[in-house]
Amino acid sequence: MSTTALSEDREANPTFYLVEEDDHDHGHAAAGGGTILGFWIYLMSDALIFATLFATFGVLSTSFAGGPTPREIFELPLVALNTALLLVSSITYGFAMIAMQRGRLSGTQLWLVITALLGAGFVGIELFEFGNLIAEGATPQRSAFLSAFFTLVSTHGLHVTFGIIWIGVMLVQLAQRGLHVENQRRLMCLSMFWHFLDVVWIGVFTFVYLLGVLR
Repeated sequence: MSTTALSEDREANPTFYLVEEDDHDHGHAAAGGGTILGFWIYLMSDALIFATLFATFGVLSTSFAGGPTPREIFELPLVALNTALLLVSSITYGFAMIAMQRGRLSGTQLWLVITALLGAGFVGIELFEFGNLIAEGATPQRSAFLSAFFTLVSTHGLHVTFGIIWIGVMLVQLAQRGLHVENQRRLMCLSMFWHFLDVVWIGVFTFVYLLGVLR
């Protein structure tokens, strides 16, 4: 159908086209709502996993088996630096969301890259810490405390690594399709995931490192 004929048909049958467009928009909204709800359910299941790991660590946190204690092996300045990197990355992701809402593609991409770099710095420092601990003989096999510690912290680190990969995928998607509605929805899900990891890490820093050294 030509553009002229289509225009005349719309004028002759306005109700049909209004209903069709409304159904199309409603379909997008329903799909978006289902995606967000599903992702919230995933985050709640992830929260249960971390809650289990925190509870396990709480039970085993004093089972040193003659091995090193938290005060002997934890370096709070290094952990504080790592915490700062992750907290700042949460702020930069917030800037990415602001740029997205304003329709600024390049700004969104820039802040996502900065967020990914900060996340990579976090993972790098964590691996450096693990390497030092293992070199000192504080391996997961040394005691129940160290087993619980490595399991909890490395699980969080794997989540951050997955988040960095997700950011990389979104950068490719943004380069290909721009700030399409589906990309915006994915960025919103990634935002919830990234901020969730921030909250979990605050718990790790407080419950595992800080209380471990002060105990």
